[in-house]
Amino acid sequence: MTTAEPAIRVEGLTKTYRRKVAVADLSLRVAQGETVGILGANGAGKTTTVEMIAGLRAPDRGRVRVLGLDPRRDRAQVRQVLGVQLQEAYLHGALRVEELVKLYRSFYPRPRPADELIEMVGLGEHRRTPFEKLSGGQQQRLSIALALAGRPRVLILDELTTGLDPQGRRRIWSTIEQLKRDGVTILLVSHAMEEVERLCDRVALLDAGRLRALGTPQDLIDLAGTGSLDDAFVALTGKDLEDAA
Repeated sequence: MTTAEPAIRVEGLTKTYRRKVAVADLSLRVAQGETVGILGANGAGKTTTVEMIAGLRAPDRGRVRVLGLDPRRDRAQVRQVLGVQLQEAYLHGALRVEELVKLYRSFYPRPRPADELIEMVGLGEHRRTPFEKLSGGQQQRLSIALALAGRPRVLILDELTTGLDPQGRRRIWSTIEQLKRDGVTILLVSHAMEEVERLCDRVALLDAGRLRALGTPQDLIDLAGTGSLDDAFVALTGKDLEDAA
C-alpha cells in the first residue's frame, strides 16, 4: 500500500430513486493495493455504490475518483485501469467462452493471454461452450475472466463467488490472492463472511445507504463486542445474516 493518491476516493456520494434513498452521503477511500469488502443487507446500497464508482450509474451528488480519474468524464481512460465484474452478466448468449474472452482482450493494448484467463477461472473444458449453455456459476467465472482481461490496476467484484461450488470458490479465492500479491486494488461486495475475512484488509459496513462502520474484520468484531464477523454484522445492523444474501 502507499500513501499516494487513493486508488478509489468517494466523497459525499448520494443516490435517490424517487423517494427511496439508496446511498446517503457516503465517503470512502481505498488505498492502492488494498482490498476492501462491502457488507450490507439487501437494499443497503452496495450494488448502487459500486456501479457509481465504476461510472455505470450517475450519482445525484458527490464525487468519485478512480486513480484520480472521473469514471464518467474520463470513461475511456478509466476502462483501461478498472476491471468490473457485476453480479449479473449480460453477454451475447451465442458467443462461446473463447470468443468472448478474445473479444474483451481486443479492448486493451496489453491484455492477458486468452488461455491464461480461461484457465485462471477453471473454464478450460468449456472454452467452446456458448455463454447461454453455461451454468450460473460458470457464467460468473467467465465474468471474472473478462474483468481481468486488461490487467486492471483496480478491480470491482460484486458477489464474487455466488453460485460457485466449494472447489470453484477456493480456486477463485486463490486467483484473487495472487492479484493482491501483484498489488491490484480490489473492492469486493460479498455476503460470504469467510470470503470477506480471508480476502479483505478492511470492511465497509453499509446500512440503509449509509456507512455504519469501517475497519478490519477484527475491528468490527471488537466494535460489536461479538466473537465473529457474522455476529458483528447482526449486532451492528439489527438484521439477520440471511438478509445480506
